[in-house]
Amino acid sequence: MPLEKYGRFSEDGKEFIITRPDTPAPWVNYISNTRYTGLVSHTGGGYSYWVDPRDSRITRHRYNSLPWDRPGRYVYVRETDGEFWSLSWQPVPKELDFYECRHGMGYTTISTRYRDLSGEITYLVPPDDDLEIWRVRLRNLAYEERRLSLFSYVELCLGHALVDLINQPNDQHFNIVTYDHDHKAIYATKNYWVTYREATVKQPNQAWDRYVFFTTSLPIVSREGSKDAFIGKWRSESNPDGVERGMLTDTDITAGDACAALHSEIVLEPREETDFVVLLGCVNADGYRETAYPLIRKYLDLANVESAREGVKRYWESYLSSPIVETPDPNMNLMLNVWAKRQAWVTFNMNRNAGYYHGGLLFGVGMRDSAQDMMGPLLAEPDAVADRLTEVLSHQFADGSTLHNYFKLTGHGEKTGHSDTPLWLPLAIMNYLKETGDFAFLERIVAYQDGGQGTVREHLERAIDYPLSNLTPNHLPKFGPGDWNDTLDYVGRKGIGESVWVAEFLCFILRETADLLDRLGDGNKAAQYCREYDLIADALNTRCWDGEWYIRGTRDDGGVIGSSRNTEGRIFMNAQSWAVISGVAPEDRARRCMDSAYRMLNTERGPQILAPAYRHPDPGVGLATRCVPGKKENGAIFNHVAAWAILGECVLGNGERAYEYHRKTMPMNQAYDPDLYKMEPYVYSEYVTSPEHETFGQASHSWLTGSAVWMLRGGLDYILGARPTYDGLLIDPCVPPAWDGYRITRRFRGAMYEIEVRNPNHVQRGVRRLEVDGREIPGRVLPIAAVGERVGVVCLLG
Repeated sequence: MPLEKYGRFSEDGKEFIITRPDTPAPWVNYISNTRYTGLVSHTGGGYSYWVDPRDSRITRHRYNSLPWDRPGRYVYVRETDGEFWSLSWQPVPKELDFYECRHGMGYTTISTRYRDLSGEITYLVPPDDDLEIWRVRLRNLAYEERRLSLFSYVELCLGHALVDLINQPNDQHFNIVTYDHDHKAIYATKNYWVTYREATVKQPNQAWDRYVFFTTSLPIVSREGSKDAFIGKWRSESNPDGVERGMLTDTDITAGDACAALHSEIVLEPREETDFVVLLGCVNADGYRETAYPLIRKYLDLANVESAREGVKRYWESYLSSPIVETPDPNMNLMLNVWAKRQAWVTFNMNRNAGYYHGGLLFGVGMRDSAQDMMGPLLAEPDAVADRLTEVLSHQFADGSTLHNYFKLTGHGEKTGHSDTPLWLPLAIMNYLKETGDFAFLERIVAYQDGGQGTVREHLERAIDYPLSNLTPNHLPKFGPGDWNDTLDYVGRKGIGESVWVAEFLCFILRETADLLDRLGDGNKAAQYCREYDLIADALNTRCWDGEWYIRGTRDDGGVIGSSRNTEGRIFMNAQSWAVISGVAPEDRARRCMDSAYRMLNTERGPQILAPAYRHPDPGVGLATRCVPGKKENGAIFNHVAAWAILGECVLGNGERAYEYHRKTMPMNQAYDPDLYKMEPYVYSEYVTSPEHETFGQASHSWLTGSAVWMLRGGLDYILGARPTYDGLLIDPCVPPAWDGYRITRRFRGAMYEIEVRNPNHVQRGVRRLEVDGREIPGRVLPIAAVGERVGVVCLLG
């Protein structure tokens, strides 16, 4: 069935319009600033949190339960005859006369029509204030007066979400929900707050440091702080007792299951329309009334709500303004101009921490994830990236090792020993320097996790020197408890197994850093890194070439993975793509290994991470062999991996193949059968099930995946070929030969470059002539223009 069964993109591409509520799964959007975040599904489900979804959760969300996608942000409408429904379809799923949901840039609008009442509810978070606004519009389409009771409702979590989930009966003993008659608002908090993992040893002795407020611009008739009282015995959100009775109990609680519900009544004359707002937010617990009340007064004014809506719109217009591409592929334009940028912004701010599939309960902020996610906002908000990079560097230890993940509010995290984690820090630093030219950043002083401090440059070098000091006798990196592929977690736990991919990635980092150090005048350190590069590259080509491709690694028990000697997991894409990206593979091997990957891993929906899938658990490999064959790291079409395959093909000049991978993996192309695909067709999912499983084409783990930022930068930097370097923008397209040309408008260091690429001879790669403002220049690097200048560029391929 075509995608249009459930929805379509708006004409400008900045909204995805869902036209029926019964999608194959919840299709989600994010409303957020950099502190307050709400996940909103197309039926009003989702949850909200402040800064950290585990440690400072505002509302509750239930996972792996039926009905789907409960609870959420609900406005119930009740008529005098007792009939009631919800403006977001859920949680009272009536057969509506009209339904539409518009997921846009920083807002979601759900419109419904039932019983001659038109309802519209828009959810958004202002750029500068920590609350969410529900802007509601009702219109009486009938020719008679309507008396309506309205109930706004959220289920509250209040504090540590994991404790709430696993210890809910006890945790509820500390909930406090009260009504402030002066402010006409519900206030809620928890008098007990866990912020550290030692809670089973040392009892926490603190309250949650936030207060939640909930209010509406309508006069309040009754209200509720007890979920038990609102829902009633043996009921659910679909038939809450409070709504059914038409009156709430005015209950405050000092213990029990918490909610916030407000009841108002309105009269609508025939054809009359009315607007009101509901506010849900949080403030610091100290002086909470004095802090919350100005926010409440501000946003109960509809003029300020409109200003907030315009502020969200202006922010996203600015954020999306560069780069802008015009290629022959409309879907590629849509992803590179809008949705991949949007998704990369979300992954930068939410990490892998707060989604419907990453529930915000366990992992915190990943070091490797953050280092990659920075590549998206770096195009628009380099200052924010510098601040995040400083934060991430502060979780490096003085010896160069790092935490694997951390939690923002506490700074606590896990040191797992993954062999790749430290190496992502140099990548992030050098990406920042190439985009901004801000070499003074290298002198910024940043603390170490275990005490002391060093410059950013010292952090960078220690991140490289640490893995160099832990090579095996073969001069290859130890696999440890996993590398980028966390599910290869038993290949090298004894310190013997070796990761070929980490070796290739380390070589890439060594080469890049040597170039940087040369520019900084440190030829000795640069030379040392070049020698290490040569030694590791030699070991890879001597010991890890399998004849037609590179193996993935060696095991603690002396075996190998990713080899023709294996019956399962014979070839892994990452070991081939990064052999090319790093320059380790000689040209003939580079082409042979990528050809082998194309032949053995490519499918009609994109390349698999490995093949054939493991059919038998292998304790010497780990979790990958226990995943369902064809899913996740066991042979799925892994979009993150596909993005690196695109880079590898571009390095080789294979524009046709690079574009093929890119086109196949775009979400709207994957979702041509949305009932099979299930996930949102406007953002990348982590993986799509491969032909090795009967559900070939089914996706999972949408939104929070590094696939988005690598597809964004792979498309911009490598296929379209406008790539930042220390000296300027490198123009190096690698495109399908059928293309006649395309355009890119890209901001770089304060100047705007308007680039036209022409391909009259229909080649895949090769710059024959490069003009800047009508004059031919030598080479392929555009000179750095003054801030505010507009630069016209014409590139002739041939």
